[in-house]
Amino acid sequence: MVSSFSIFTGNNGEEEVGVEYTMAAILITMLAILAGTISIQTPSSSSASSPPSILSFTPVLPCLERQPSKRAYEIYALCYTPIWISAFACIVGFQLYESFTATTYNIVCIGLSLPYLLQPILAPSVFQSPDGNRHWTRRYSTKANLWIAIYSFIGNYWYTHYFYSVLKAKYTMPAHRLNDVPIALYFATHFYFSTYHAFSNGLLRCVVTSYEAGWKRSLLFVFTILAFSYFTAFMETLTISAFPYYSFEDRDKAYTVGSAFYGIYFLVSFPMFFFFDEDVDVVDWQAEAKAGGGEKNGRVVMLWDTVVSSCGAGMMILCLLDFVRLTLRVPLTIGHFVEQ
Repeated sequence: MVSSFSIFTGNNGEEEVGVEYTMAAILITMLAILAGTISIQTPSSSSASSPPSILSFTPVLPCLERQPSKRAYEIYALCYTPIWISAFACIVGFQLYESFTATTYNIVCIGLSLPYLLQPILAPSVFQSPDGNRHWTRRYSTKANLWIAIYSFIGNYWYTHYFYSVLKAKYTMPAHRLNDVPIALYFATHFYFSTYHAFSNGLLRCVVTSYEAGWKRSLLFVFTILAFSYFTAFMETLTISAFPYYSFEDRDKAYTVGSAFYGIYFLVSFPMFFFFDEDVDVVDWQAEAKAGGGEKNGRVVMLWDTVVSSCGAGMMILCLLDFVRLTLRVPLTIGHFVEQ
């Protein structure tokens, strides 16, 4: 399918495919498979009046009655998203970065991450969240932010070196660095990933709530993860392409192969974050304490459980990235050390 598109001739006289055609073919193919998978679904009893349609495949927020904490967190994440995107668009569009120092990058990225990081403390009850009635360590927003923060740290500290080694990526802007990764990116990743996972939660919830359980829904669930992972990775690579201080040896390869490589992150994190702390609104800590302890109707997730879950996701992703690297037989360079 891809080979049918050709828009220019290479140095050897052979016709080559433009990356925009290649990406269009990949994305259209994924959309077609997604539409086909949706068409075979059986609507759930609650949505039987609406037949399966690619047009109705839109993100769904958690139920206000059953999951008010997750609902409030996701609404907050989605409401803040246009703000940080607009800030980045202005910085890149007006080339404000040309006057940035390493400290400026830190101030901008830390500042944009604070509305997420401080929300569990400063605005725990936003959007009717029950979090305001819980100890800060038991709030869903606290645990969700901790999960994303750990995942973001692991991604920057370790995974970035796979992009350095496999895709020959590099950051050339002035930066204070930790393990040869700009510190500002550790914070920027937090608000990027908070947005990505709010959207992925909505899409996966759409699958679960719209269609009857069974192998067909499971197939759609898996393919939704695959498609949205690749799409998310590609869109980030595309939108950041106007920033000249993040470069690749072969940008066309970064769009096609690199998006699949980056998408490995989300193959693991999207489903894990979707199922994370599902029972936060089922377990009523205060009621149990007043009653002297009662039977729990859901699984209790503590901060340590959050750390373990996020670290577990991080380790799985690290293994998958390394399996790909070994398959490609690319040496891994971390700092000044080279592993052959």
